[in-house]
Amino acid sequence: MERTEKANKKSQSPLDFLKNLLIARWRSLLLLLIGVYLPLQVFEILTVKIWQNEAGFPWDVPILLAVHSTANPQLDILAVTLARVGLPWTAIPILGAIALILLLQKRWRSLAYLVTTSVGSVIINRTAKALMHRVRPQLWQSIAPELSFAFPSAHAMTSITLVAILLILSWATRWRWLVLIFGSLYVIAIAWCRLYLGVHFPSDILAGWMVALAWAIGVSLIIKPYMTTAKSVDGERDETTLLPEETKLRTED
Repeated sequence: MERTEKANKKSQSPLDFLKNLLIARWRSLLLLLIGVYLPLQVFEILTVKIWQNEAGFPWDVPILLAVHSTANPQLDILAVTLARVGLPWTAIPILGAIALILLLQKRWRSLAYLVTTSVGSVIINRTAKALMHRVRPQLWQSIAPELSFAFPSAHAMTSITLVAILLILSWATRWRWLVLIFGSLYVIAIAWCRLYLGVHFPSDILAGWMVALAWAIGVSLIIKPYMTTAKSVDGERDETTLLPEETKLRTED
């Protein structure tokens, strides 16, 4: 039996191996394409265009004016409230509580993913703002003005990062659809409030979404939170040990 398997392996052509590899890994490759490469391409296009022309895109101003045309006192209150809820500092207690739960449950892989993704998102945002120096829209007097640079939107990046973390950590559970639905509404609401308040161009929002999404998914493909294949003796998921390939890489280093 073993000789037959060895013979089959030896007789396997490079084309057969490639086909079998792609069949086995197509989900990961598709996720890499849709979740990382395409968002990064969009972010790159936005960045280059704004670097060449700070005025941005022809659709930036019309969209802002269209959103502003709906202004009324009730929406003013809602927009300011959402702006406070969507502050990067507001996400810290939420992520901190989740991190504490993961720590107590000894889900160290998931904890590593949460910390890496959230801290990395902040670093990316601060670095991009410092490099791009894009000023905020000056189309009307905002009721909640901002003084920092605009590109990319920190609110947009924070909302996407938070929802992406929650979605990836809950992907193997029945809660993922609930997180996806309410998370999507939250992300859209935060984006709307930034446009309504006139403190961001639509391209700032889109850029923030794309780079944060690419980062969150890219990190998940490397760290593999919760979806680890390592198993403990009793069959439960074990996130306190390295995967075999990770142990091998650590030994080689």
